[in-house]
Amino acid sequence: MSIIWLALAAFAIGTEGFVIAGLLPAIANDLSISVAAAGQLVTAYALTYAVGSPILAVTLNNIDRRTVLALALSTFIAGNVAAVVASNYALLLASRMLMALGSGLCMPTALAVSIAVASPERRGRAVALVTSGLTIATVIGVPVGNLVGSLFGWRATFAMVAVISAAALAGLLLGLPRGLPRNTASLSERLAVARHSNVLIALLITILWALGGFTVFTYFAVPLRGLGFDASQISLALLVFGGAAAIGNMLGGVLADRLGTRATAALGLSGMASALILHSLVLKLMPDQAHYAVLGAIFLWGISGWAFYPAQIASLIRIEPQASMIALSLNASAMYLGFAIGGALGGAVLATLSPNDLGWIGGSSVAASLLVHLARGWQARPKPVKIAG
Repeated sequence: MSIIWLALAAFAIGTEGFVIAGLLPAIANDLSISVAAAGQLVTAYALTYAVGSPILAVTLNNIDRRTVLALALSTFIAGNVAAVVASNYALLLASRMLMALGSGLCMPTALAVSIAVASPERRGRAVALVTSGLTIATVIGVPVGNLVGSLFGWRATFAMVAVISAAALAGLLLGLPRGLPRNTASLSERLAVARHSNVLIALLITILWALGGFTVFTYFAVPLRGLGFDASQISLALLVFGGAAAIGNMLGGVLADRLGTRATAALGLSGMASALILHSLVLKLMPDQAHYAVLGAIFLWGISGWAFYPAQIASLIRIEPQASMIALSLNASAMYLGFAIGGALGGAVLATLSPNDLGWIGGSSVAASLLVHLARGWQARPKPVKIAG
């Protein structure tokens, strides 16, 4: 039962992390700032997560996991409450950084705890159940959160996330045993894995993938509003993306088993790059007929971009099977670093070009990720063995 509460915590964190994209125009209008400036709320969150998560994990290495989870969720809740009452941009920025510290500590701990409380034959399913909280958040939490924000104001969305997080915290405090294993890797162990050349290349691929996606996703609502989408239609577009992401995540796992991780990752990256570039082309060349075409591009983006992710995870585990949790933790930091850079790059695009240019710039980053992936695969091909005589 405690796994359910871990999944609920992941659902709250995923909802808050992704729903911000639909709220940016309303936040910018309310605080009298530009949408590009509001987008830095995403950059600050992602950068704080990327840097803070491994540092906090090492710092709190010897503290009971139940206590760490309680601290992480309490911090996340405090950040959401602070966002509800934030009177200016600086306070809202600080609240999102506080949320990032809480979520960056909570998610790796939740995965470790799910393994610790499950029986050996059910550990894979336990991890899948926790991560399903993030997937369900993209399908349900984000559209609902965006709709709540449109009906009651953007602050109401943060209040909703705080309530969900409080429920998860109460469930964990009642359901989790004390004395759970404290096997978080030390900083030196993390650095040793990070120095592996294949791991470094994999992390670069993850950064470029995440950068490209969040160059566009951070400002998801901006070009849609330019097409005349209202709040309910933007919620529908987020639902399309979330549904496609959930399908892509499952499809990526199946294809990785059948086609292999390299082929699946290549298919995912090529589809995502094409979808993002198509997103820009549709907005630029056929604005009057773009409503359904944009939704099609968004669906292709979601399904292909998230089909890449499980293949990348499986690839990392194969690179460092004895230190898979460390490699996955580093990958999470790389992903959020990419999110941070993408948010900043998207803001620069809005300031210098137009919302319609976000897609091809984000797609170019994903294409670069594909090129690195293909180059890695070519170098890894077995060399012919010379037989003497």
